Amino acid sequence: MGIFDKGVQKTKKSFFERISRAVIGKSKVDDDTLDAIEEALIATDMGVDTTLKIIDNLEDRVQRDKFVSFDELIDLLHDEIGKLLEVSSDGTEDASRMPFDFSKKPYVIMVVGVNGVGKTTTIGKLASKLRSQGKKVMLGAADTFRAAAVDQLTIWAERAGVDIVKQAMGSDPASVAYDTVRSAVAKDADVVLIDTAGRLHNRIDLMNELTKIRNVMRKVIPDAPHEVLLVLDGSTGQNAFQQAKEFSRATEVTSLAVTKLDGTAKGGVVIGIVDQFKVPVKFIGIGEGVDDLKVFDKREFVNSLFSKEDLK
Repeated sequence: MGIFDKGVQKTKKSFFERISRAVIGKSKVDDDTLDAIEEALIATDMGVDTTLKIIDNLEDRVQRDKFVSFDELIDLLHDEIGKLLEVSSDGTEDASRMPFDFSKKPYVIMVVGVNGVGKTTTIGKLASKLRSQGKKVMLGAADTFRAAAVDQLTIWAERAGVDIVKQAMGSDPASVAYDTVRSAVAKDADVVLIDTAGRLHNRIDLMNELTKIRNVMRKVIPDAPHEVLLVLDGSTGQNAFQQAKEFSRATEVTSLAVTKLDGTAKGGVVIGIVDQFKVPVKFIGIGEGVDDLKVFDKREFVNSLFSKEDLK
């Protein structure tokens, strides 16, 4: 079983049940079949625009190549979805390694996302993974609007055996970020993870806050942050699209972590968001354990979604 099978199991089951009903007893792919595929894709919360792009390409290929069998149809879908994920991992790197440029030290990652998506937990799991690979990690608790966020991050720091910089509840988030990167430089840390407030209260306020955090960190490290990682809850489907849109407007999002995929049939949201925003997925969360944050591998993800043993 591949490492992503757990994450796409419910999505795959729902998708193939719909497709199977559409093709049973048919000798060719007709309009009804394509309609059923369209409905199945939309049901995974892939999004209308991405779904229509797949259907249009599928229709062209069916007409050109005259594919008719169920297996061949699935292979076509596999190929089309793989193309949409080209901006993400190409499957050639070691998925046990972190997809970051560690030639920059300290490597600063600003983590953004709304409350409840698993942002702080993702930071904790990422810190643990980095620490297990011998990296010296420092956390910055810049979500100072929620005491629970600081407390949770502190627990993760202790669990992972990494340093954390924090201030009193209600402190200026930018001040925490500044102190964190300054301390990271002084202590020769390899990686800095900055937790930020998970609020979409007002786009202008969000933009101003994230811009301020960027600016103060650059007083210490001129090109910080090196990565802006947006954490999205895959189980929220179209809400995740909206969050991606808002954060992309507020700051330059460079990568994604999609959480809670194991508990949802809406795994198509990963494909739709990558297609619409052209931002790579670097991690997916498929469970509660520290090892359930996986480095995203496009090939393995698509292969898990279309594994042939589930077509029988």
